Amino acid sequence: MSNADIDDGGESAGATGNTKRTGTLPEVRALTVADIRTAFNQGYADFLKAPLFGFFFSGVYVIGGLLIAQSLFVWDMPWMIYPVAIGFPLIAPFAAVGLYEVSRRLSTGEPLAWNEILSVIRLQSRRELAFMAFVVLFIFWIWMYQVRLLIALILGRMSFATWESFTQTLFTTPEGWTFLIIGHAVGAVLALVLFSVTVVSIPMLLDRNVDFVTAMISSVRAVAASPMVMLGWGVVVTLMVIAAMLPVFLGLLIALPVLGHATWHIYKKAVP
Repeated sequence: MSNADIDDGGESAGATGNTKRTGTLPEVRALTVADIRTAFNQGYADFLKAPLFGFFFSGVYVIGGLLIAQSLFVWDMPWMIYPVAIGFPLIAPFAAVGLYEVSRRLSTGEPLAWNEILSVIRLQSRRELAFMAFVVLFIFWIWMYQVRLLIALILGRMSFATWESFTQTLFTTPEGWTFLIIGHAVGAVLALVLFSVTVVSIPMLLDRNVDFVTAMISSVRAVAASPMVMLGWGVVVTLMVIAAMLPVFLGLLIALPVLGHATWHIYKKAVP
């Protein structure tokens, strides 16, 4: 398997990571709205070039979401569907690792072989990406924990055994509106933190032989270099994912591959 690009410090960067790891912070550049638009178009083009890979990786994500939703009904916790649905996109960047590898291969002209792409993903479990997965899942756990905490503090004295009673409590009572306002405010902060540390770091860990702390710092620096543009991209991603989840998660079969491929191209533009 061939290596990818050579970074500025002369280190060979590739999905196999056979070279000495460097902790040197790479250069980042500010992005423009035109860069985001171009990256989105490139992501859409990558999806059209390799749709089967897009459907496969997004299908795994969709099936996972459906299983979680079904489990909440089995466990008689239907009121958790809304917070889980809102928090579920938080782990989408990690779920898109396979899509990043597809875009990397398309840009370098390497063959799109299933066994090689899946092998690259499997190898990440022994590299820094495994630590990044822990960071993503930890933030998702914080999101779910604070939802349970807010339910206990704000809605604890109310009874809602069904999804219908829960939604009625949310939208027809002062306590419900308080829960929504505080919950979404806390969720926005967590989403901002997760977006800042993952938008560049996860594709970087796949592409270069750096440690996960260096990757997270580089990701935050990339967001800080063009905050309005990057946060605007984060809003676009959030709205597209939420809209795609409405038809029983099925819209994610297209939205996730396009956004995943586009994120790869944003990374390549932000960290040249």
